[in-house]
Amino acid sequence: MSEAVYSLPAGESAPVEPLPLTGERTVPGIAEENYWFRRHEIVYARLLERCAGRVVLEAGSGEGYGANMIAGVAERVIGLDYDASAVEHVRAAYPRVEMVMGNLADLPVDDGSVDVVVNFQVIEHLWDQAQFLRECLRVLRPGGELLISTPNRITFSPGRDTPLNPFHTRELNAAELSELLVAAGFEVEVMTGVHHGPELVALDAKWGGSIIDAQIQRALAGEPWPAELAADVAAVRTDDFALRAEDIDASLDLVAVAVKPRER
Repeated sequence: MSEAVYSLPAGESAPVEPLPLTGERTVPGIAEENYWFRRHEIVYARLLERCAGRVVLEAGSGEGYGANMIAGVAERVIGLDYDASAVEHVRAAYPRVEMVMGNLADLPVDDGSVDVVVNFQVIEHLWDQAQFLRECLRVLRPGGELLISTPNRITFSPGRDTPLNPFHTRELNAAELSELLVAAGFEVEVMTGVHHGPELVALDAKWGGSIIDAQIQRALAGEPWPAELAADVAAVRTDDFALRAEDIDASLDLVAVAVKPRER
């Protein structure tokens, strides 16, 4: 398995070791993980303009690649994670991100102090999702935006009451996510979803109906990947995914923009 090595700022020579791939979060630079990394990256790429020139909190920043993308356009980026190893990694690998350690159920951020909260592929890991969303509302300025993505329960764990992923506590469909956001005090401005574009649809057909299942089945069986599957996964691009509001229940991941109402 190939591994990424991250460079420190100019003037420092020691490489930054990559975070281990545990299944709980995606990391860049690993060929076999590329499908999942690109599937996450598309949401950052498409919503990046909403962070331009703004003060942004990424709540649950994980490996930090997304917070670093946001730092390229934002006025200021605060990264927050509960995992000490992730916090130290982001501080070393992405110095543009102001990284702090904290609990997402009790954000260590002042009331009304940020313009945007980013929370991609995290809420499904939380035990108290409603409390987290109330915290997001608290730290946002009036008119501020919560950008959130999460696996679509309908397609990610089809026909199940409990998630397939052992790191997930509760997965949501679009209606459930909207209900949680509104109950926390948000107005849902956008509800859209991640779908396969034409190239990935073709790969689905090539690999028996689902390139996702082709990867998962071999991983669960402990089987080596055929060279052709490894090459196809490594070649997946960010733009091979599409965000669209149509067929929301058939989407792979849900993507929402929720707004804190302005004071009246």
